[in-house]
Formats: sequence, structure tokens, C-alpha cells
Amino acid sequence: MKKLIIKRQTSFLLFLLLVLAVLCTGEADTSISPMEKTEQEALYSAIQGFVGNWWNGSDLYPDPCGWTPIQGVSCDLFDGFWYVTGLNIGPVHENSLRCIQNVEFRQHLFGFKNIKTLSFFNCFISPHRHPMNIPTQNWEKLAGSLEFLEFRSNPGLIGQIPTSFGDLRKLQSLVLLENGLSGELPVNIGSLINLRRLVLAGNQFTGRIPENLDGLTQLLIFDSSRNSLSGPLPLTFGGLTSLLKLDLSNNLLEGELPREIGNLRNLTILDLRNNRFSGELTQSLQEMTSLEEMALSNNSMGGDLMKIEWNSLQSLVILDLSNMGLKGEIPESMGELKRLRFLGLSNNNFSGNLSPKLAALPYISALYLNGNNLTGELKFSEWFYGKMGRRFGAWSNPNLCYPVQLMSTGHVPFGVKPCQKDVTIFNSD
Repeated sequence: MKKLIIKRQTSFLLFLLLVLAVLCTGEADTSISPMEKTEQEALYSAIQGFVGNWWNGSDLYPDPCGWTPIQGVSCDLFDGFWYVTGLNIGPVHENSLRCIQNVEFRQHLFGFKNIKTLSFFNCFISPHRHPMNIPTQNWEKLAGSLEFLEFRSNPGLIGQIPTSFGDLRKLQSLVLLENGLSGELPVNIGSLINLRRLVLAGNQFTGRIPENLDGLTQLLIFDSSRNSLSGPLPLTFGGLTSLLKLDLSNNLLEGELPREIGNLRNLTILDLRNNRFSGELTQSLQEMTSLEEMALSNNSMGGDLMKIEWNSLQSLVILDLSNMGLKGEIPESMGELKRLRFLGLSNNNFSGNLSPKLAALPYISALYLNGNNLTGELKFSEWFYGKMGRRFGAWSNPNLCYPVQLMSTGHVPFGVKPCQKDVTIFNSD
């Protein structure tokens, strides 16, 4: 009996020693990776500038990079200490840091010497009651680390892009999407030679696109759509040979498309819709063999499509050339674009007969030819009309018709008349 009691007491002591060892180890790990007091206080102060002084970070998050993490804050270890590497302000998640109306960019924000990501989403929302400008100074303090900078969906963020953004030489992604920013694009954006993504869409930018962007040889995405940019496309765009997406739609750009645009052989998306481009389509478009989407609609360019070898663009999935003042016949080579799903050629001045090859495209799901001067009998199948429905648009072509025998099937092209049978008149004599 005594042996049993002694054995149990020994087991209990061993258990206590094990628990103490675990606790001590945990304390040792915490002490190994502390956060510098100045870094911690800078974090609390920078956040307070956006969410309000009511936010008591030292009480709510005494260990912001450890066991009490803050939503939207990322940290990493450098020389045995925790440092802030990412700060995301705005209602991305339910428990994210949300901005008050009177936000403040405090100087502490520019004191994070290891920060890589800085993002503000839906934070500055009132352009009339509480407008806010991006600070023009101190960005150079983040030049040694900042790689991703984003202001997204901030209608109350007004003014121009600070020229000091040009000091952020390590920047890989600059996203200024759907804010209230205005003015011209600063020339020194062309100095950000490590940029891979440049998104300036949905603002009120004016003036010309800088000529020196050809130095951005690593750029993959350039989206400056939905602004009021004017002038021609710079010839230097031909130097952006790494580009995968170019979206300049919904601006006031003008002039002819430069033949240098054909140098963008890695481009998969080209969207220049709703501008003021003129002149004929450049033949160099056929050299952009990686293109999957080409949208040039609503530009009064004129000319015809026959000089371009469309069958060289075998990757095309979307081709929109509507409302461009184009004329002549629709090239039969377009019927060889086997991956094509959308073809928009409406509201032009095309004439002549349609090739049956267009209806034989294996993946076509929308084909709009309405509003032209096409003539003759449509030689598409009943099955094609049944599959497409109103997604085949051929109305407003007065001299276009379909075979009268299709009337009994119920599958006929909307807005197109049946062909008239030849009537032979015999003389009674």
C-alpha cells in the first residue's frame, strides 16, 4: 500500500515538473522574439490616426505580432525582433480596422522601416464633407522596403498623385483604383522600374500618358481605364514587352494606333474601347499572337479588315470591333478563329455575304452583326439559330434574309426577313 502511495506521489511530482517546463519554455520563446517599444507605439499611433483615439491598442493588443494579433497587421522577424511588414486599413473582413470620418496620416506611418505592404480600402468615403489628400512628403522613408501600395474605393481621396511616389524604387504594385484622384500622371512613375502592376482606373486623371513608361520592362498589368486621359498612345508603349494586360478603355485618347503596339507579343488583353482613336487598324495587330481579348469598339477608326491576317490570332476568345465605322466585307479568315466565343461587328458599314464558317466556330456563343449593310441569304443552320437565340444579332441589315423553309421550324434569326421566292410570270398568249 505504501509503495502504491509513493508511486502516485512520484508520478504527480513528475507531472508538475513537466507542466513547469512547458510554461517556462513558452515564456522563453516570448522573450526571444519581443517587439521594440518604439515599433509597437508607432503601430498603435498610426492605427489610431485612422480608427480614432478611442482605440486603445496597448490594452486590446498587448502583443500585436504574437498571441494578440491585429486583423490587417502582418509582422516578421528581423534580428530577433518583430517588425511590421504589412498594414491593411479598411473593412476587408468583419473584424478589420475601419476608418472614422476625420482620418489622419500620422508621421508614425512612415517609420516602419521593414513594411512591404500598405493598403487603404474604403477608408476615405466623403469627398464633400471630409476630403483627404495623399500626403506629399515622407514617402522616401519607405523607399527601402515598400513593395505594394494600394488605395482602393476611396471616393473622398482627392488631389494628385504625389511626385514622391517616384522614390519608391522597390515598388512592385501600385494600385490607385476608384478614388477621387485627379490631375496628370506624374512623369516619374516611369522611374519605378520594378513595377509589375500599375492600376489607376476609375479616377479623374487628365492629360497625356507619360512617354517614359517604356522603362517599366517588368510591367505585367497597366490599367488606366475610366479616366479622362487624352492625346495619342505613346510610341514607347512598344517597349513594354512583358505586358499581359493593357486597359485604357473609357478615356479621351485619340490619334492612330501606333504600329509599335504589335511588339506586345505577350499581351493577352487589349481593351481600348470608348475612346477617340482614328485612322485604320494597324496591320501589326496580327503580330500579337497571345491575344485572348481585343476590344476596340466605339472608336471612329474606319477602314476595312481585309489587310489583317486574322487567322494568326488563334488565341482570341473575345473580339469586339463594334461601332467603328468599318467597311468592306467581313474576312472569311475570321471563321478560322477556333477559340472565339464572342464576336462583335455591329453598327459598322460592312457589306457583302456572310461566310458559313462563322456559324461553324465550335465555341461561339455570341455573334453580333446587326446594323450593317450585309446582303444575300444567310446559310446558317436551324440548329445554330436555336442555340444562339437573340445572341445572334443580324437585324438592321435591310438586304439580308434567311431561307423561307426555316419558317416552319420556329428557329429563325430575330429581325431578319425571309427570302422572297422567285416568281415566274407566264404570258397567256
